[in-house]
Amino acid sequence: MPQDIEFHLPFPVRLSTDLEGARERNLAWVRRTGLVGEGRSLEWYASWDMPRLAALGFPYAEGPALDLCADAMALFFVFDDQFDGPFGQDPALAADVCQKMIDIVHGARPGPGADPCSRAFADIWARSTNGAHPGWVGRCAYEWEYYFATQAHEAIGRLRGAPADMESYLQVRRGIAGTDLPLSLGERAAGIHVPAPAFHSPQLRIMRQAAIDVTFMCNDVYSLEKEEARGDMDNLVLVLEYDRGCTRGEAIAGAREEVRRRVERFRELALQIPALCTQLGLMGPEAAGVDTYVEIMGVWMSGYHAWQTHTHRYTSASHVLPRTGPGHFEQVLGA
Repeated sequence: MPQDIEFHLPFPVRLSTDLEGARERNLAWVRRTGLVGEGRSLEWYASWDMPRLAALGFPYAEGPALDLCADAMALFFVFDDQFDGPFGQDPALAADVCQKMIDIVHGARPGPGADPCSRAFADIWARSTNGAHPGWVGRCAYEWEYYFATQAHEAIGRLRGAPADMESYLQVRRGIAGTDLPLSLGERAAGIHVPAPAFHSPQLRIMRQAAIDVTFMCNDVYSLEKEEARGDMDNLVLVLEYDRGCTRGEAIAGAREEVRRRVERFRELALQIPALCTQLGLMGPEAAGVDTYVEIMGVWMSGYHAWQTHTHRYTSASHVLPRTGPGHFEQVLGA
């Protein structure tokens, strides 16, 4: 597994002071919701250290705010692994099981017999939207829908057995990665709301897309062997290798260049933010909120990178779950 590949992400790396507390509370939450079972499943999950990802990605968060982020990270990865099995080989089935998750975003409530993923997500959605700005809720609802809906298209890619073109890959990967959602969770954790004129400015839209892409593009390198062994096609290295007809080493170098260009563009546009706020008439708390949002995007990129280069999820994956079977110990998503 190419864990020795380095990416230069020139953003601060910090750690929330509430990490240890978050670890205890997160383990209690995944057990209470049934998202993770006991025994080997719980040991494997604990080795990922999702609270550390939350503490690195949202270093300004503590208490309930950090717990929400840690629990959301747990859901992302446990839910993702549910498709390393039959669900991930049947696009229609994937679409069906994901529709009920989408329904929760739009007001449905899981019944008494709901599966653990549905219960866990309903809890996260309720906590994240409680007291949130309506504009944020609208944006976040779309992001969750995009995340769930693209799982079926990843399944289509597995059946195709070959990587898609770059444009199609980006459309699917941006969805299944769900890396726009942590940026939105970052707003909630920091207690800010980015005014719509600033959020939809060319600068912040391009910066946000760069932060989203950088996160999953780095991940594609570190998770390459895990995903390739299970037939996943939506991986940047595989796409570049297939599209360019190049070697594995050249494809990894190409992935690093894709990341470098986005990081450079992000930093260029960050310099324009003060002038943008002035032009939009944003002052005081509103301007400070925009500045904080820029910081949120930077620390998320660096924090995620710091976590993924050390987590056992990628460094020990092949030694825990055999490549010939499902990529999970229990099925916690119901058909």
